[in-house]
Amino acid sequence: MSDLIILEYKDLLEASSSTQFLDQIGKAFGPQGYGVIGIRGVPNFVSTKLECLQQGYDLAHLPEAELKKLEDPDSLYNAGWSHGREMLKDQQADLAKASFYFNPITDLPGTEEDRKRYPVSYPANKWPTKSMPDLEPACKRLGCLMKDVAILLSKHIDAYAQTKCPTYPTNLLHETMKDTEKVKGRLLYYYPLKNSDSSVDSWIGFHNDSGYLTALAGDIYMDPQGKLLSECPTPDAGLYVEDRNQKVVPVRIPSDCMAIQIGECTQIVTGGSVVATPHCVKGAPDLVRVSLACFIDVPPATPIEAPTGSNSNTILAQESKRVPPLSKRWEPGMTFGDFLGKTFQMYYEWNEDSA
Repeated sequence: MSDLIILEYKDLLEASSSTQFLDQIGKAFGPQGYGVIGIRGVPNFVSTKLECLQQGYDLAHLPEAELKKLEDPDSLYNAGWSHGREMLKDQQADLAKASFYFNPITDLPGTEEDRKRYPVSYPANKWPTKSMPDLEPACKRLGCLMKDVAILLSKHIDAYAQTKCPTYPTNLLHETMKDTEKVKGRLLYYYPLKNSDSSVDSWIGFHNDSGYLTALAGDIYMDPQGKLLSECPTPDAGLYVEDRNQKVVPVRIPSDCMAIQIGECTQIVTGGSVVATPHCVKGAPDLVRVSLACFIDVPPATPIEAPTGSNSNTILAQESKRVPPLSKRWEPGMTFGDFLGKTFQMYYEWNEDSA
């Protein structure tokens, strides 16, 4: 079991970062960390989390015709309902989980030109307003809360990066992200496994988060009939990460904590001061898991540039065999949109080659 570094929310509010605080960030996100950190004491987080996640069961069990209306093929299913649209290593549809995508900040992100040029990045929200009127406000409350906490943490990541990379621009991450509308919530519903698959990535395969920061709400567990369980009855189910020694270890986020993961773009722009980590989710039969991830990113046209004079070996260090190499997906001069496009293509090819 990994020792998750946990920060107190009140410490995020401080204008400056203490040496001890930066040391904790380094232990969590640096070259020897797990790429994830917990945040405890976020006001109203626990109740807001439960209000949202508990609706996952009802959403997943809406009539098929209604779920179909919530799909958005124009955004490649990056808004609304998505089930069976992702492919597994054997090129079979992934039916182990379903996703409901939404922007918690606004129902209509970006400008009209943005939406035409980047339909995958700026899709309009789709909500089951009549059948589940409480879902939209609950998702927006939780997503906005998690986004705000991630933005607070970004100032301290900036401060840490400056201690490791002298040419790192002051407040780069915070200034780039603070007013972004490129925010995507992903309410995840994991179906009980129908087979005895004991692989560590049976619910979600290994991947790195490709963007900037990912806020995690932790999870809740239910029985197949939707009854909320006080704790996970299968101790080895849940989130796993690959540590810097390529050992796979479980990460358990306490129920009163949210967490934040580093994305590969933040790894690049900080010159490798902080590092993304391959992670996956292990499933179990007769068990439902519901979670929410909130991806806080930047406009697609934003350049993804390393700090002046930074060492490419540091930026690209510790590439894992479990994910497509970052060195083959990013090059100086790329925009965020270009990088995501290249990354999605390489993951598709990676899965084909691994089949």
